[in-house]
Amino acid sequence: MRIRSKIILVVLPILILTLVLAQAAGWFSATNGVTRLAQELLSFKIYELEKYADNQWGLLVDNGYSTRPEMLDAAKNAVSSYSRSLILSDSELIFALDSDGNLVMATKDIALNYEEKTALRSGFLRKSDFLGNGSIGGVERVYKSFYFAPFDWYICLTEEWTAFYHDVDTITTQTIIALVSASLLAIILLLIFSQALTRPLNKIIRTMNTIIGSADLSSRVEVEYNDETGKLAQTFNAMIGDLERAYKQTKRFAFESVLARKKEQRIRQIFQKYVPKDLIDKFFASPESMLVGENRELAILFSDIRSFTTISESLAPDDLVNSLNRYFSAQVDIIMNHNGMVDKYIGDAIMAIWGAPVKHDDDALQSVLSGLDMIDALKGFNENQQKLGKPEFHIGIGINLGLVTVGNIGSERKMDYTVIGDSVNLASRLEGLTKTYRETLLISESLYMLVKGKVPARLLDTVAVKGKTRGIKIFAVRRTLNEAETQGWKLHNEAMLLFYKKQFAEAKQKLEEVLSILPGDFNAENIITRCTAYIANPPAPQWDGVEVMKTK
Repeated sequence: MRIRSKIILVVLPILILTLVLAQAAGWFSATNGVTRLAQELLSFKIYELEKYADNQWGLLVDNGYSTRPEMLDAAKNAVSSYSRSLILSDSELIFALDSDGNLVMATKDIALNYEEKTALRSGFLRKSDFLGNGSIGGVERVYKSFYFAPFDWYICLTEEWTAFYHDVDTITTQTIIALVSASLLAIILLLIFSQALTRPLNKIIRTMNTIIGSADLSSRVEVEYNDETGKLAQTFNAMIGDLERAYKQTKRFAFESVLARKKEQRIRQIFQKYVPKDLIDKFFASPESMLVGENRELAILFSDIRSFTTISESLAPDDLVNSLNRYFSAQVDIIMNHNGMVDKYIGDAIMAIWGAPVKHDDDALQSVLSGLDMIDALKGFNENQQKLGKPEFHIGIGINLGLVTVGNIGSERKMDYTVIGDSVNLASRLEGLTKTYRETLLISESLYMLVKGKVPARLLDTVAVKGKTRGIKIFAVRRTLNEAETQGWKLHNEAMLLFYKKQFAEAKQKLEEVLSILPGDFNAENIITRCTAYIANPPAPQWDGVEVMKTK
């Protein structure tokens, strides 16, 4: 961004804010004064009307006529006449309602609908004076009212909203015009000022561009003012002189740097086929740090081709290698596009990690999205296999999140940058469980807690994988769900909560609802079978719902 733009962006808001505050203060003061005067006038009229009504009633009482209907009607007519004398404009209106909400007096014709009568009668029943606004005769009005007990009248003096606030609207319009005019003038003056301020700097920039374009270090900047910009020009001229003396030496260093860069690039191109790019970058940045391992929480993915032995027996070696290379190429691209690192190939299996050597805030989510993309990519791969007359691949993917040791592991003669730890083994076991639960992708509870709400997930079971006694919850995930799956998965998760609370009958009922929505759902049928067994033979009190796996 140019300095001139920065000056405008800094100064202009301050000027406009000052103008807005000044105009706003004047507007508030003026509108408050006008509104107060209008309210005082309304209050004065209603006060005079109330005083006149009291005088009329006082005359009746003093003369003993308060019980004579004809004299009472005369007093009411006098109040009605006096009300008309108070009217100064066509927009003003004075009317009265009786205790039943009927219109008994009005200075001009008016028709009140049911809602308006109800609102006014509510104030009448409270028998309290108030100033308010509302719809009267289909027109929005400001009104002041009072209850006159001798007549049992609810008397209102009203003014149309537009007339009552006419002066306020006028002040508002004038304020906006003044504010816009002052702002435009401030912008024009600021543009002129910023142009004068940045002109010497622009001359320096033009001279610098000339030097860059022509490599003529003899060019100098004209010193225009004896201020900071002039000192900048003098300093620039001195710098150019030093650069001219160092120019030859700089060219020699640049040439040597280019040679070194090309050599490094050749090394990177060779080793990037075997070692992840992030790892090479880390090595060149700090070679000594690569000899040290560290404990870090990573996401670990295992992907394996199911029945690969059968596939390999049906293909010639070159066809098998070509199929595998196409399969690995697509899968590895997905992993790397999601900031993952392929740790190793284990036969037909892929092991990948997220969070090393470079950690990202969304490693957990990216590992799951990578697994979903790998499943989607496999569909395209299998379509191509069908066209070639080759067998389709089917995979299982397990992803876990946990603490592992990551670093260079091996001997001085051969080392691998890899991860080890129990969390790695658990990821491998999750991939194996995809066959048991007939799901393509399974994730652990620790990973689920970080992606919860970001991808649809269903709790399938709590299992203790082979070699472990402690159970972990396992989840199936999808990228999206259709309407039936959304409803079915929600019911399934609710049923699992009931299942672990040993409410097997209720859990079974919900799971049967799942089957009515998702017929043939294997995992719903699986838990229904267990619920049926536990209903007949309740588990021991210490039962925790863990299913112990006997195989990998």
